Amino acid sequence: MTSSLTFPDSQQHGGGFDRRKILTGAAALAASAVTMKTASAASVAPLGQTGAPTTASPPLPLGPLPGARYPDARLESMKKPKVSFGPTGFPAFAGTMAVERVATGFRWAEGPVYFPAGRYVLFSDIPNNRIMRFSEDDGHLSVYRQPSMNSNGNTIDREGRLITCEHSGRRVTRTELDGSITIIADKYNGKKLNSPNDAVVAADGSIWFCDPAYGIGGYYEGIKAEPEQDKKNVYRVDPKSGDIKMVVDDFVEPNGLCFSPDEKKLYICDTGFTDGPDNPSHIRVFDVDLGAGKLSNSKVFADMPKPSITDGLRCDTAGRLWCSVGWGDPNEDGVRCYTADGDLLGKIHIPETVANLCFGGQQRNRLYICGSSSLYAVYTSAQGAMKP
Repeated sequence: MTSSLTFPDSQQHGGGFDRRKILTGAAALAASAVTMKTASAASVAPLGQTGAPTTASPPLPLGPLPGARYPDARLESMKKPKVSFGPTGFPAFAGTMAVERVATGFRWAEGPVYFPAGRYVLFSDIPNNRIMRFSEDDGHLSVYRQPSMNSNGNTIDREGRLITCEHSGRRVTRTELDGSITIIADKYNGKKLNSPNDAVVAADGSIWFCDPAYGIGGYYEGIKAEPEQDKKNVYRVDPKSGDIKMVVDDFVEPNGLCFSPDEKKLYICDTGFTDGPDNPSHIRVFDVDLGAGKLSNSKVFADMPKPSITDGLRCDTAGRLWCSVGWGDPNEDGVRCYTADGDLLGKIHIPETVANLCFGGQQRNRLYICGSSSLYAVYTSAQGAMKP
């Protein structure tokens, strides 16, 4: 910034300079420049430490959300009494737990996965074509991979390797321990996949993933293309042969998925409501024959309140299902927790649309929540299942 200071004639000619006024004016100019520079830096937020847009006004800071008071009113229990730690109580409702905003500055945060060996969370920022890394020991945020092929869902296998669903790559990949990338699946019946969205790894090493068409619908989250698959399916990759097998073909838009802790159930979201008002917005549950790689006995586990949808799922050790909610009523934005029987236990309210979530922390009791432009976290009295 450049500027010129002008003074009255009495100061420029014959009367001498008034140094006090000059210094005062220069100080004011410098302060103005610093203010403008600070405001500009805050609006840019290169790694998302300030000022991302949310439904809150003014923009939210990092740390506990404004107005947080123990117990945090954003943790809503559906059961009585409201503060309960029994088997029917909402396991995220406790007196000294509050929702925190730990990172921000993303365009669409998705697919979180926790790596216990490094105590960090990896998650996708799909439109920015990158995978981010949040280190929970010191709160450091960094770029793990860019470009990421517009990565979406991520998980971890039993050998500690990253499994990633890629929109623009139209494939599922594995990042080896030496950093190289192996293609796990990119075709079925000789035709390209649509845009793999989310994945989970079973105890036998098999990889199960969903393949909706969101990543080829435009150029914002991938590369626009016509689907080559007749349907939007769920697939299983054999851990020994690498063969890809279709296990479900009757979804409108299959999305997030996860196993129950004993791997006898598989939960899968259908977000078909995004394609039309008469399509489903619910979670289905299947019986799993892990040895045969088959699913059976499909039924609706839980309906979402339209126009909201859910597309991210995780189970805790007690078999409760935690799911993301967003896109519809802002009052529903956040996380829902269900018993294994489909009974709604409680909600975690987040001031942004929530896409996905995962358990992390050394005790697996910290729930990380991808909320649009930000990463949130809350400690729970539940522990995430050992399965990713």
